Amino acid sequence: MYTPAHFDVTDKAELFSFIEANGFGQLVSTVAGRIVSTHIPFLLSADRTHLLAHVARQNPQHGEIEDQEVLVSLQGPHDYVSPGWYSSPGVPTWNYQAVHIYGSCKVFTDPQRLQVLVEDLTAQYENAMAEPWEPAYKPSMLTAIVGLEITIKELQGKFKLSQNRSLADQQAVAQQLQERGAVALATAMRRLQ
Repeated sequence: MYTPAHFDVTDKAELFSFIEANGFGQLVSTVAGRIVSTHIPFLLSADRTHLLAHVARQNPQHGEIEDQEVLVSLQGPHDYVSPGWYSSPGVPTWNYQAVHIYGSCKVFTDPQRLQVLVEDLTAQYENAMAEPWEPAYKPSMLTAIVGLEITIKELQGKFKLSQNRSLADQQAVAQQLQERGAVALATAMRRLQ
């Protein structure tokens, strides 16, 4: 990912927090020499060395992914930024947060391990519900998926949040984004100011 120095995020704790908060993304690998992408939720392991996920057994991506270097692309809040929001000339742009994770992938089909993965993923999102749903999966349902374990080799973080503009412009952009309803992006910008 092209990342100018003022947008580069290298703090591992910050990157891992971002991954935990923005776990839905794209798994990119090759199948029959062609680049493919599957949009799925990911779970960061407790020791922060692996990403875990699953795909449908019918998805051909898992067929060649064993030991392949893969890319996981996660995106946070994003929105258009008008040059009209700046106090000095500028160009139209887009503010966003993204993390790329490179790693090697292993496939697993062990039913107990798949059940733990599905329950952990479910808990991650159900715990935010007012009345969390209790998982009740039939063992046969787990045969329809394949587990993926990605050993994290490299993290790249880019938080393009107007850091290349004056503080006044950053504040103006954050205010405009807030007013447009891009609250999460405005909040992320204000954390940097």
